[in-house]
Amino acid sequence: MLEILMPTVWACFALYATWYLTSAKDYAPLTRQEAELLWKIHKQNAGCNARKWREIQRRGKTVGFECECGYKHLQKRPIV
Repeated sequence: MLEILMPTVWACFALYATWYLTSAKDYAPLTRQEAELLWKIHKQNAGCNARKWREIQRRGKTVGFECECGYKHLQKRPIV
């Protein structure tokens, strides 16, 4: 019984650790100029005609932008 249970527990742990290290992300702060540059790149690549954008802030720091067309960009990085 233990021979079956232990490999299963280790396999579950390995899958969880892999998911955590690859999926868990934190917001990375951007400057206003970086957010504006990313918005301009979005406009150029998507052919967007929007004239306005707004900053998305988390904990008082700019972490992305939202375009008038509905596009949202959040700058994230892995925790580890």
